[in-house]
Amino acid sequence: MRIPYARGRATARRGLIPTLLGYLAGKRAAAEEFAGAVGVEKGRRRDGGVVVIMGATGTGKSKLSIDVGTRIPAEVVNADKIQVYRGLDITTNKISIDDRRGVPHHLLGELDPAGGELSPAGFRSLARMAVERISSRGLIPVVAGGSNSYIHAMMVDRYDERENPFAGAPAARHRFRHPSCFLWVDVEAAVLAEHLDRRVDDMLGMGMVEELEMYFSGDGSAAVDRHPGLGKAIGVPEFREYFRRRTPAAYEDAVTAIKENTRRLAEEQVRKIERLAELGWPILRVDATTAVMARLAGAGRPAEAEAWERDVLGPSLRAVERFLHEHQAQHRQLPPHNK
Repeated sequence: MRIPYARGRATARRGLIPTLLGYLAGKRAAAEEFAGAVGVEKGRRRDGGVVVIMGATGTGKSKLSIDVGTRIPAEVVNADKIQVYRGLDITTNKISIDDRRGVPHHLLGELDPAGGELSPAGFRSLARMAVERISSRGLIPVVAGGSNSYIHAMMVDRYDERENPFAGAPAARHRFRHPSCFLWVDVEAAVLAEHLDRRVDDMLGMGMVEELEMYFSGDGSAAVDRHPGLGKAIGVPEFREYFRRRTPAAYEDAVTAIKENTRRLAEEQVRKIERLAELGWPILRVDATTAVMARLAGAGRPAEAEAWERDVLGPSLRAVERFLHEHQAQHRQLPPHNK
């Protein structure tokens, strides 16, 4: 199936000019102007429209969710099955408080890792409550994360935990629980692989080993056994052997395994998104390859920001604008709901 592919344009449509200027200037006023342009009134109860940002690890999902969330009245719902737990913020690559730029987040580092592993069905329930809370305050839920099993469970109208939508022959097309705008941030495989390897190096430089050493302090095996969800974070099983041996060879083996497993995870995430597209999910693909290449080449922040705005942010905002316009128009045409 051919997935809709948004190609960046150097100029934006008239309705998005204030938004893109806001991206460059970082002004909240642009967000209010954009929200007004698409008929989103903060504080007015909405009826469940959701923006969903998908993609492999390291492609920029969190960045895009913040960029969108600073331009429309929105809050983010995390859909990463490892980041839902408290702890190991570096190892799990949670977005920092500063990088959230004031956009509230839900289900990010909220769950006790000793409370058991959160199933897709459990996430469906928690995400529903988060979406309802956000919508009830007149805001737009922006769901962002790489756990496609979570996103599938949350978004389909009827969910059966016994079925695996990512295996076997394509099932019947899904109906959705919420009116939705699906965005897929994608990066060419070879470019993403290099970026992910460098990101692991950056995480090591930020204190990943020290964080894991504290996690494994005392009886590390027992800690992992008590944390069936968080204990699966890439980095935990790989460094477990290193902390037993503490040799240079064990360290190199752990780092190599982390990089290989991260690349493998990204490939699997892409396959699952493509599968959802085969099932009829209306996913818009935006290409962050040039922006990532600019970072890898050390081209500087202006060049990276220009590529991001042209290829990712601009097309995404145009898609969100269309979705909100259409959703608002459709909602106005519906008869009143009888309670």
